[in-house]
Amino acid sequence: MSGPFKVLALGGDHVGPEVVASGLAVLRQAADQFGVAVEIEEDLLGGASWDVHGTFCTDAVAAKARSADAILVGAVGGPEWDGIRIDGPVTETDGLTRLRIELDVYNALRPARAWSALLPHTPYRQEVAEGADLMVVRENSGGIYYGEPRGREVLSDGQIRAFEISEYRTHEIERIARCAFEAARGRRRHVTSLDKSNVMESGKLWRETVERIGRDEYPDIKLSHLLMDYALFAVARAPREFDVLLADNLFGDLISDLIAVVSGSLGMLPSATLPTAASAGHPVKGGLYEPTHGSAPDISGQGIANPIGAILSVAMMFEHGFGLPQAARAIERAVEKALNSGHLTPDLGGHAGTAQVTQAVLINLLSKSA
Repeated sequence: MSGPFKVLALGGDHVGPEVVASGLAVLRQAADQFGVAVEIEEDLLGGASWDVHGTFCTDAVAAKARSADAILVGAVGGPEWDGIRIDGPVTETDGLTRLRIELDVYNALRPARAWSALLPHTPYRQEVAEGADLMVVRENSGGIYYGEPRGREVLSDGQIRAFEISEYRTHEIERIARCAFEAARGRRRHVTSLDKSNVMESGKLWRETVERIGRDEYPDIKLSHLLMDYALFAVARAPREFDVLLADNLFGDLISDLIAVVSGSLGMLPSATLPTAASAGHPVKGGLYEPTHGSAPDISGQGIANPIGAILSVAMMFEHGFGLPQAARAIERAVEKALNSGHLTPDLGGHAGTAQVTQAVLINLLSKSA
């Protein structure tokens, strides 16, 4: 028996709690099957926290996150809270952002793969997408999202000026580059770094630094560079040609949504955001695990949200948070069997509900062939 691991579950808003519940069901069953002791505590984040506490993330939740071994998070936000304006840093206006900054979870791993059962639900011909398997490594605690100064001001002619700074320091680029190269060593040994070094000073530093780390520390890994605008075209055109995609905070956000096309839906994508590089078989304390889709208020409460992104995030929790890749692979196989048997939510062209898909995964996980 390993553990006990302390897991904090933050459901978030709209469909967030629905898919987090599915993730927790799989977490509990997989923990039991693989002899892992887990202690789960649930709390509020995002709009749900604002409605109760008047803040998007309480100090108590932040403290719980700092002491947890892993945090499972649902999507946050929605139109009810879009109009709220708070003076202060971005950590005050978004609860998830606060957690990312305070936990310094800079290494965001966002995988996407082509699932055989879902190839007909992608815009690709089968021969273009089949076998595609990509990993975005996104720098997640710097860049334009968090740069200071930022704000608005009224100019003398009455125009409003809004601004934020895109800033990176050498050590921030070095550490995320190492995360990408380490990830590539466990995959197909090819990193493609994305930037706008043709027009941005931060992009020039990004390319120079990644090139140096690759040359000096990872000569066994193939390194390519692409300008971000062309990369969007190149990855969309031929996803099978790429392995690990390394990008800053903004560009990583963009490219990780694009690669969802090979999986058939944003609802299929998990993520693990870690405070260090991932190391096979070694638990990483304090990671955030979350599906990358939004809170989807248009389908909230209908029981049709796709739970697979959350379930696969739990698989990543077992791999990186608990150091049990064998449990992660079992969950992934259980998901694949559910898809192959036609358990598809509406975003995938099916008619199954959240509970039906979750139940199919749980049954498959119990099977010895999972």
